[in-house]
Amino acid sequence: MFGKRTSFGGNTQNAAAPKPAPMKPPAEKAPAAKTPAPGAADPAAAKPATGKPKSEDVVDVSGPERSHDAEYFQTKSSIFNALIDSIDLSQLATMDSESAREEIRDIVAEIISLKSIVMSIAEQEDLLEDICNDVLGYGPLEPLLARDDIADIMVNGSQRCYIEVSGRVRLTNVRFRDDSHLMNVCQRIVSQVGRRVDESSPICDARLPDGSRVNVIAPPLSIDGPALTIRKFKKDKLTLNQLVKFGSISPEGSEVLRVLGRVRANILISGGTGSGKTTLLNCLTAFIEKDERVITCEDSAELQLQQPHVVRLETRPPNLEGEGEITMRDLVKNCLRMRPERIIVGEVRGPEAFDLLQAMNTGHDGSMGTLHANSPREALSRLESMITMGGYSLPSRTIREMIVSSIDVIVQAARLRDGSRRITHISEVLGMEGDVIVTQDVFLYKITGEDQNSNLTGYHHSTGITKPHFTEKARYFNEEAALVEALESSNIEHQQNIA
Repeated sequence: MFGKRTSFGGNTQNAAAPKPAPMKPPAEKAPAAKTPAPGAADPAAAKPATGKPKSEDVVDVSGPERSHDAEYFQTKSSIFNALIDSIDLSQLATMDSESAREEIRDIVAEIISLKSIVMSIAEQEDLLEDICNDVLGYGPLEPLLARDDIADIMVNGSQRCYIEVSGRVRLTNVRFRDDSHLMNVCQRIVSQVGRRVDESSPICDARLPDGSRVNVIAPPLSIDGPALTIRKFKKDKLTLNQLVKFGSISPEGSEVLRVLGRVRANILISGGTGSGKTTLLNCLTAFIEKDERVITCEDSAELQLQQPHVVRLETRPPNLEGEGEITMRDLVKNCLRMRPERIIVGEVRGPEAFDLLQAMNTGHDGSMGTLHANSPREALSRLESMITMGGYSLPSRTIREMIVSSIDVIVQAARLRDGSRRITHISEVLGMEGDVIVTQDVFLYKITGEDQNSNLTGYHHSTGITKPHFTEKARYFNEEAALVEALESSNIEHQQNIA
């Protein structure tokens, strides 16, 4: 793990032993101040680099905030460079994370003593944690990655970092020393999954070990320095019960979704960016039987299935010569030869839509996928467009008939203007009338207004249909009674709200 990591802003010469020899202090630089106050701070409170920035390693923002001035960063740079000159990186690579941190802490403590630097115990602990993060982790991003309430981390160049907390985007005081420091962190992230990012390959999709999605775009495409975006996954995987608690769906709606996952309905989850499609897909997969063989196909492996019999497949970009690319369509076609019982496509973006529909229509009931669309009707149109763009010279009616025979239900997720995420539609695909696909809404979310905090208010309700088209599947799996009861209960509540 550590062997691939290089210095960030220092010289990479290795000494024969990990302990430092007497050395002259390196030329001291005045790097840009960096600080994270991870996101509970008000965006307006983020001050420019001229003031005293907040410490980049503040994780618990409810506690007292610490500030470091330029002198701290000069001291840190001096000690960091001395550490890189002294430490044996090859030996560090053979250690586990905890042992490597202890080794670094011992050497840094000795360097502080040799340089006669006067620091309080708290300042020394801050410094040790900063340097350990730079050498072994993701530098200034470590405190943000450690917080489970952050949904997205957006780094716009070395001096500006935003986070999303509770649906709101906020500016933090996290800083990198310079663009080179940021690029080194990006390179470290993408190299863990065998990818690279540089001038010749400036766009890269990758993932963190926990499945968090990462996108990097580097200069010259990104004009103001590298741009890093991380879609974080929660350490504790969300369940449908938690979605009910957060108000994303009602208890009756969650029961309908549970039945759909249980009875092997073919489900398409649609929604805009950041609407919670992947989270919802993870929740629905919890109802897959333990003895079913599930194969997932993704651009970046981020699904977190709990079943024991899961095969995870991931696409591969082309190499420097432009060869060796494995597309999503290649994965979907190949997984049909792997005796799947369910196929789950992380995100349908192109011609693989055709292969997924074929899989759904050839005995792989209970398959699921996500795509970007703003409504169930638009999801069907996008599906048809993606098949057409794949070069298939099929009449529109033929494609629509294939969609109708393959997709049972479309679940629509949305991110509302107050930052909240809601499941707004559960719609079933009924059939064709002429050349038009017929759908009907089974469950909806109705917005009623907003409260004094500008948060939208509303409720989920049944549309009054107590025996939808997929009731036949529910009967086959002995879930009809639970489905009808949930829909009737929700319909009664809707009538009471209207009254």
